[in-house]
Amino acid sequence: MTEAAAPFDRSLLDRRRLRAAAGAEPGADFLLQAVAEELVDRLSLVQRRFAVGVDLAGYGGQLAARLKAGGQVDHILRLERDARFLREGENGIVADEEALPLRDESVDLVVSALSLHLTNDTPGAFVQIRRALRPDGLFLAALLGGETLNELRSSLVAAEAEIYGGASPRVAPFADMRDAGGLLQRTGFALPVIDQDRLTVRYDTLFHLMRDLRAMGMTNVLRARSRRPVGRRLFLRAGEIYAERFADPDGRLRATFDIIYLSGWRPHDSQQKPLKPGSAQMSLAEALKPKPQG
Repeated sequence: MTEAAAPFDRSLLDRRRLRAAAGAEPGADFLLQAVAEELVDRLSLVQRRFAVGVDLAGYGGQLAARLKAGGQVDHILRLERDARFLREGENGIVADEEALPLRDESVDLVVSALSLHLTNDTPGAFVQIRRALRPDGLFLAALLGGETLNELRSSLVAAEAEIYGGASPRVAPFADMRDAGGLLQRTGFALPVIDQDRLTVRYDTLFHLMRDLRAMGMTNVLRARSRRPVGRRLFLRAGEIYAERFADPDGRLRATFDIIYLSGWRPHDSQQKPLKPGSAQMSLAEALKPKPQG
């Protein structure tokens, strides 16, 4: 993929995540912690053990720690784009989730928390994950999607249009649940399951929200972002608009995080399959006929 066609500056994403990790503000990883806990809870509903599992670009280590504590995975491999995301003694490799170095049919489980929505070739990443899984292997992921940060996006756009007469993208677009589910099917996963959870976090001001986003390494990494320096005036006006449009009665501001959860399996002959058209033993019309009164 050419640089022009790639929406995300992934080197900048790495730098911002590393800076956030170095800062390590207490509680700043609340979103990753919540998602990691939910993913491991969902995995616990699968009644089997996994010999080799991959924590794909978890960057904060929360997911790997919870997978280890859950006890369903014998060997956990962390795959990260930068060695500084890995802790001493961890089983990990440095690689890009868009260019997996995993052999075909070499792992039993791939789990990803809040990274795949920031890949430039997400379909390609999904295909590589499917190939790396052994038959009947499981892929489980959480992506930001839907209306995530829609309040911040609309407030910044309105403020920038008002002050400068135009707006540049400052919050990444996110896929909706239907698109994410369609991607799972198009890339060859069997038994796909897709659902969405909404987390609403409340802040005193827009600046408190932006502080959290910086602490999570979630600030703007779009290649199309404006390089023009902006003053505090833009953010003050955006904060006013945010408060006018998205404040609760107590004056606190709402911030939406929509998390799309996906699961799919590498196809295998043992899996359930839908009935072929015309294979039913009884027609719907016959099934709906009233039973004779005896």
